[in-house]
Amino acid sequence: MAEQLWDSFARLNAGERFKKQSAEMGAAVTEAIVEEARVRTRPGAAAREFRVLDVACGSGEPSISIATLLKGTGEVVGVDMASAPLVVARDRASKRGLENVEYRQADVHALPFESESFDRVTSRLGIMFFGGLYQALNEMRRVLKPGGRIALLAWGAMEQPYFDTTIGTVRRMRPELEVPASAGEMFKFGVPGTLAGALREAGFAMAEDRVRKLRWDWHGSPEEMWDYFRGVTVPFRPLLEKVDGDAAVDGAVLSALRERFDGEWVRFEAEMVIATGVRA
Repeated sequence: MAEQLWDSFARLNAGERFKKQSAEMGAAVTEAIVEEARVRTRPGAAAREFRVLDVACGSGEPSISIATLLKGTGEVVGVDMASAPLVVARDRASKRGLENVEYRQADVHALPFESESFDRVTSRLGIMFFGGLYQALNEMRRVLKPGGRIALLAWGAMEQPYFDTTIGTVRRMRPELEVPASAGEMFKFGVPGTLAGALREAGFAMAEDRVRKLRWDWHGSPEEMWDYFRGVTVPFRPLLEKVDGDAAVDGAVLSALRERFDGEWVRFEAEMVIATGVRA
């Protein structure tokens, strides 16, 4: 069921209408996790010596950015539990002429890789949805080489502009509606130290996390932004289905989004938690 839900998200997100805008919206977030992963080109290194695993890679980030940065001196493997986004990821990599990245369908709770086979593990906006958090972290630690680095990025607190203008507005209009438990999981690392503590408990050394404010801007109209949000934000789907076609709710959300619209972009500053650790 979970795979089907995320495949549904992937089909809409991969659609021609929103593909470019989605990539633009996530650009700063991708740059941040690549920076924290400390991936560097290695002149003279063997072609496949440096290996990176990108977990819950979705439609291809940050794996594509990392593969581009490595310039053929390493190998990047992206995995996701849903098949549809991997089709998009492969297409994007092919169009960029990247031969050092591959994509496989796999579950983070049972990664199909040998122990100590990767130098880096990354996951952008995926860690919040792993059903067995410590099993997933243990698997990511298992496949890291000693001294290998993990970099994770998650949403901060729900109380921030992107969600306040959308879900926050819906709930102010319809206060009887509750946030689904699955949606609440998105923000479980919003309290500083929570994700770093999980990394330490899973055996990572030098674990730390911090909140960063990053651009999360929508290149397009408020109407497109609201359509996109309703289509791709899978954990909020049970709530959003209850206000589908509610003109008053739609009007209130669009009014809130227009306050952030500069004529070209709907501007947000997102709060993201970035956590890193090292396999001792």
